[in-house]
Amino acid sequence: MKELTPSMLIAVFEEIFGPWLFWALVAVAALIGAAFLYVVIRDRTLKSRDFLRAELWAPVGAIAAILFVQFMTNSRFRDVGGPIDVIMLITIGLAGAVGLTIFAYVVLELLWPAGDEGRD
Repeated sequence: MKELTPSMLIAVFEEIFGPWLFWALVAVAALIGAAFLYVVIRDRTLKSRDFLRAELWAPVGAIAAILFVQFMTNSRFRDVGGPIDVIMLITIGLAGAVGLTIFAYVVLELLWPAGDEGRD
């Protein structure tokens, strides 16, 4: 494993999650990303008040992502061995936090558009 290539990363992720779950996760992430772009283009801005509300879900996303990966890899916190493991845990947590924040923002904007009085 001298080089880190995209095809090698895909193979590793397919080995960890299984091909069906991995590609389902990729598809869901793409759909959420497209919905986020739709909402931002539709509103022509990123509403700071709504984004701040969505950011409240970030810790939940970080914890869920870390626990999900530990469940899929059959590992525990006691298995964290060195700095690269800590860096990977932080990266997984950040990815989960950002992902759930974007998802929460999209849900908030799609269910209660800008002119709706029910959010305040």
